[in-house]
Amino acid sequence: MNEIIKIFKKNKGYARMIELKNAQIHTRRIALAVESGIIEKIKPGLYKLVNYPHDEHESFVEVCHANKKAVICMLSAASYYELTTFNPTEIYVAVPNNTDKFVLNYPPIKVYYFADSYYSPGIETLKTKSGTVKIYNKEKTIGDLFRYINKIGEDIAVESLKTYLNNRKERNIPKLLEYSEICGVKKKIEPMIKAILS
Repeated sequence: MNEIIKIFKKNKGYARMIELKNAQIHTRRIALAVESGIIEKIKPGLYKLVNYPHDEHESFVEVCHANKKAVICMLSAASYYELTTFNPTEIYVAVPNNTDKFVLNYPPIKVYYFADSYYSPGIETLKTKSGTVKIYNKEKTIGDLFRYINKIGEDIAVESLKTYLNNRKERNIPKLLEYSEICGVKKKIEPMIKAILS
C-alpha cells in the first residue's frame, strides 16, 4: 500500500488509473485500497487519497481534476468571492459546448455548457493547498449570473452586483462593463450600476 500512497502524495492526493497502471500497480490492489478506505473513487479512472490534508477548496480541485476544462462558475464562484450569502449545495462548473457529458459521483455538480465566446474570457487560476483550480473572475461571474438570471434567480444576481460595487477598493466598473458586454447583459447591468451607486 505504501507504493500506492506515494503515488497519490506526489500528485497532491489524486491519481488516475492510468498513472497507477504505469507504476505497475495491479487493479486488484487498487480495488483493495478502495475497499480498505485508503483511497476513494471520484469517477471512473480517477481516485483520491482519503487521508490527504486537503483544504476548503478540495471539492473545487476534485471537479477540475475530473475534467481539465472545468471552470468554477456562477453560484460557486460568487460564493468563493463572498459576493453572495447563498451557499450552493452543488458545484457550478462551465465546460465548452463540445465537451463530452460530464458526470461525477462526488462532489455533486451542476454543469453548464458554454459556447466558446462565453467560455474562454475571464478564466483565472487559483493555487490552493489541494491543487490548482480554474475559476472565472468576479466580473465574468456577475455577467454569467445575469445571463442565467431566470435559472439562478434575480435576488442572487443583484446581491452579487451590490456586494461587488460596495467594495470600493476592489471594484472595477470598466472591467465589469466589459464582461457584462461579453455576456450580453450590459443593457441589464448598466442601469443597475447607476441606480446602486447614485
